[in-house]
Amino acid sequence: MSIVTSVFAAEHLLFTPAQPSASAVPLIFAFPNEYSVGITSLGYQVVWATLSARSDLRVSRLFTDLHEPLPDQPKLLGFSVSWELDYVNILSLLESLNVPLRAEHRSDAHPLVFGGGPVLTANPEPFADFFDLVLLGDGETLLDQFIDAYQAVQGADRLTQLRHLAQVPGVYVPSLYAVDYTAPDGLIRAIAPLDQQIPAQVEKQTYRGNVLSASTVVTEKAAWESIYMVEVVRSCPEMCRFCLASYLTLPFRTASLEESLIPAIARGLAVTNRLGLLGASVTQHPEFETLLDYLDRPQFDDVRLSLASVRTNTVTEKLARSLVKHDSRSITIAVESGSDRLRQVVNKKLTNDEILQAAVSAKAGGLSSLKLYGMAGIPGELPEDLDATVAMLRDVKKAAPGLRLTFGCSTFVPKAHTPFQWFGVDPAAEKRLKFLQKKLGALGVEFRPESYNWSVIQALISRGDRRLSHLLEQVRHYGDTLGSYRRAFKDFRGQIPPLETYVHDTWATDRVLPWDHLRGPLPKATLVKHLDSAMMPPELLPPELAGISRSS
Repeated sequence: MSIVTSVFAAEHLLFTPAQPSASAVPLIFAFPNEYSVGITSLGYQVVWATLSARSDLRVSRLFTDLHEPLPDQPKLLGFSVSWELDYVNILSLLESLNVPLRAEHRSDAHPLVFGGGPVLTANPEPFADFFDLVLLGDGETLLDQFIDAYQAVQGADRLTQLRHLAQVPGVYVPSLYAVDYTAPDGLIRAIAPLDQQIPAQVEKQTYRGNVLSASTVVTEKAAWESIYMVEVVRSCPEMCRFCLASYLTLPFRTASLEESLIPAIARGLAVTNRLGLLGASVTQHPEFETLLDYLDRPQFDDVRLSLASVRTNTVTEKLARSLVKHDSRSITIAVESGSDRLRQVVNKKLTNDEILQAAVSAKAGGLSSLKLYGMAGIPGELPEDLDATVAMLRDVKKAAPGLRLTFGCSTFVPKAHTPFQWFGVDPAAEKRLKFLQKKLGALGVEFRPESYNWSVIQALISRGDRRLSHLLEQVRHYGDTLGSYRRAFKDFRGQIPPLETYVHDTWATDRVLPWDHLRGPLPKATLVKHLDSAMMPPELLPPELAGISRSS
């Protein structure tokens, strides 16, 4: 048995693929990374199962290291994109399939290339020239409508297909929109459809049901070996002003305990004893205590339980004991900062007393490790805010001696469709990470900083426009370091704005944003109001944002 065959043979399918009909459309569904990474993505699993359940499609999976038998002439080629830098692999996979990298160079003989996932839903513009279509939003709402619409025009020419598909809510066809700039390296003046038959705005589609996602396959070859994943909640009620996971996925939805969670868990535990409960704020499910009681039954004693990041004030001794019982030794909470003032700026409804109590409860329940996550370079951050973070962690160590304490820290990165999308990355954040590393090392706190350079690249892609596509093509020949990006910007000087414009500049709120024609859950005017409510001290408010009305 070949390695490829053995990998796919190890899969336990939790759905029944349809038998493709004689006229089924050949479709390749790709994840631009290795199989072990892609098959661990719940989003990829669910979309694959949804497509494979249709008899009018013949679906083949493609990863960077292996693939199922691929059709000679696929009609559709889809990508699920979860990480920004995977764009490099998208381009490599297109080349391996002899598909031109840029949509404008494809003919009727080439497949329609579509993409979805959190990266593309947030801001597809840096990658827009590589895709014929982008699916904005939740697959539960979009996928079947997209395929049904394609089936209606599959025999037509490429442009007719694209124009028809552009009428489907949530389907974005970048080539049907023109972007006008004040200069080649200037601001965006306007973004408009080519004609009146194309929607002026494409709205992200939101699934509002109470049956959320669960794994459709379990395999020992996954990055999280043999894990079965269940989505407990979607979005987050906290609405921290920087948080894409909250704002882009609004409203906050919870899976029905009786209709969704318990039946899904039963299906998964029939093939594995490893369970992952997913969501931005799992413990804020209104029936989480009941779910915990369900999992604490004797028949589940051998189940290994993993939880995504939880809300600080929901960390109880009972929760800790349950996690320990199910072979988990640590818990993760996001605190952002030890500064009460800064947490108010970002709308993090949390006090240091609650953080200390979470640590005490975690230790009392038998957990051996507590992982806290924070950020450096939050808009409005002052040196004393960093001192407050150090002091908070010192207090946590005193409150729960013996509890292993880890502080992971990233740099603030602006995200589209959030109130902080107008702020840039603070260049001082790199020094602030080093400050925290020195201070926390002296405290005996394990410090895990995320690369500042990676944050710069992430911000570039997060706030980029479609002028970046040529630069992204160039960068992959130079490498994936920040230096490679800076080199590529020199190559394109005068043709696109400088890197600092995308990454570090604070943008005026009346500026045309690269994604203004793509509507998220909240309109731009509402995001400005949420930014206004951050109540940043006037002296710290950048001049570009000085026009925001301030309440007293």
